[in-house]
Amino acid sequence: MGKGTQMTDDLKRIAAEKAVDDFVKDGMTVGLGTGSTAYHAIRRVGELVNKGFKLKCVATSLQTENIAEECGITVVDLDEVDQIDVTIDGADEVDPDMQLIKGLGGALLREKIVAASTAFEVIVVDESKLVEKLGTKSPLPVEVLKFGHLKTKKALERQGCIAVLRVKDDKTFVTDNGNYVYDCKFSGIDNPFFLESRINVIPGVVDNGLFLNTAAAVIVSSADGNVRVMNR
Repeated sequence: MGKGTQMTDDLKRIAAEKAVDDFVKDGMTVGLGTGSTAYHAIRRVGELVNKGFKLKCVATSLQTENIAEECGITVVDLDEVDQIDVTIDGADEVDPDMQLIKGLGGALLREKIVAASTAFEVIVVDESKLVEKLGTKSPLPVEVLKFGHLKTKKALERQGCIAVLRVKDDKTFVTDNGNYVYDCKFSGIDNPFFLESRINVIPGVVDNGLFLNTAAAVIVSSADGNVRVMNR
């Protein structure tokens, strides 16, 4: 791991640990996100469990479930709980209104379902994920059915993007739900609420990575080691 990569990972860890320490209380039901930032949050939750916290946790991916179980965390199915008290997750972009793009970790659908069942969603990022306008750094991931996916791609591109089928390890990436992902490259998204509705009515689209009015708090770590909290 290079020096720059190590520093970025340290920033993620600092912010993720703060999120857990500030928002996770004994007896809660906790949603566990997916990705490199969420990994550090999961490990911190595991430390709390080992200290005696009684927590039930819902995982947003099979990868997260495996990490959680390795940390001694009890993972339950989403349908076994009435509500999730707090979910801690990462994001690929955050704009000044705390609107998000998520999904580069490949779990956007389950992350969105968990977020919709969560009372308080905490997003953890380093400052490189902050943007003035969504879609300027990160592509917008869209999960689609395998059936007729090339037709779905054409419909996505009519929204003004270049849609690229995600490939991992020289193979077409398949989500935990058995679907494909198109990473849609925009030059910027002027109206994310309008775009979200336009994309989700396309036949073959399962869901997209616009997480709008989802985050209750965003914890941002800076290169100087400072951590700040954005609130609604």
